[in-house]
Formats: sequence, C-alpha cells, structure tokens
Amino acid sequence: MTIRVVLVDDQDLVRAGFGMVLGAQPDMRVVGEAGDGATALALLASTAADVVVMDIRMPVMDGVEATRRICADPDGPRVLALTTFDTDEDAFAALQAGASAFLLKNSPPDQLLAAIRTVAAGESVVAPRVTRALLDRFAGQLTLPGRADERLAGLTDREREVLELVATGLSNAEISARLHVAEATVKTHFGRILAKLELRDRVQAVVFAYEIGLVKPGA
Repeated sequence: MTIRVVLVDDQDLVRAGFGMVLGAQPDMRVVGEAGDGATALALLASTAADVVVMDIRMPVMDGVEATRRICADPDGPRVLALTTFDTDEDAFAALQAGASAFLLKNSPPDQLLAAIRTVAAGESVVAPRVTRALLDRFAGQLTLPGRADERLAGLTDREREVLELVATGLSNAEISARLHVAEATVKTHFGRILAKLELRDRVQAVVFAYEIGLVKPGA
C-alpha cells in the first residue's frame, strides 16, 4: 500500500527537503503541499491523504487549529505534528487537537519516515508516558477539566479499568500483568474502548481520560 502524504509548512525549503526524502520511498507519495493551515484544509477537501505532516507555527491558520479541524472528521487523515521542543506547549496543543504524533523538526529522516509509517498504520508515535507528562505539565489548560462524559456510560467496568491504566502510561503488557489477563485480551478491550469513545489511538485515549477527569494530573 502506498501512503499518501500531504506536507504543510510555511517554509518552501523545508517542504522541498521532506518531499525529496519521502519521494525516495517506494511506499510513500506526496500528494500535496501547503504553506499554512487554511490552504491545507482547502487542499484536503479535494485530495485524498493518509497522513498530514503538519508544522505547528504558521501564518493565516496555525497547525493546531488545522489539526483540530482535520481530526474532527473521523474518516480524515491522521496528523503528525512537527514541533520545536518535545515538551513545549505546542506539542501539548497538537495532541489535544487530535494529532496522533509529534516529532521534532530537526529529527533525522529515518525517524520521520518511521513516524509516518506508524501513524498510517493506525498507531501513535508518542508514548503514553510522554503524553501524560505533557498533560501533567499543562493540566490547567485542559478544555474540559473534571467533566463527566456520557460516553463513559457505554464502557464495561473492565473497559473503564483498562482505559484508566492506559491513561497512567502503562503498556498492554504491563496492563496484562496488572489485571492477570492475556495481552491479547487487553488489546481486544482497548479496541472496543476506541470504537465506543470514537477515538483514533492511544494518545487520544490518554487525552480523553484527562479531559473528563477520569485520571487526575499528577496522580
């Protein structure tokens, strides 16, 4: 399968460099480029893509708002956000907006390629522990602190327990050991959690758990 990628960055040279790297890969194809978030949304309205490599700081419409609008469509492409520092407010904002991953802009090409492949496969690049550290740091900026969400009512007690453990940063293997069940069972539970809560991946599940107060910052 060929991964269709849209590059969004306000620097022409950056897009050109990324384009050369991706163009040399047999499983990737750059299907469009944009210099700001608004242009990217217009492009995606008529161009099918699997992954959007999105710079955060851009004129007209920044990458956070563009990411929020892209991820509002459950069938839309996944977003890999580019940030300057891996613990800054931009990274937090990108994850909260729905990005499946963030990557440093000065990361080596092989890391960029691996991240695109991972995101295209439906996984998240950012480890839950990193996500949790960001959320703890910027807890005061969460948009829905402590709000009970009716979607939780659709989860079984075990699914809710798994969600809480995911949000604390545990891997499937660690959850398996904690609950004394097979790792495959944990994966099944988590897949149902994502479907019921209409979330895309593990990172979004962690953000969701924090936003509704299921997990408390610093706990």
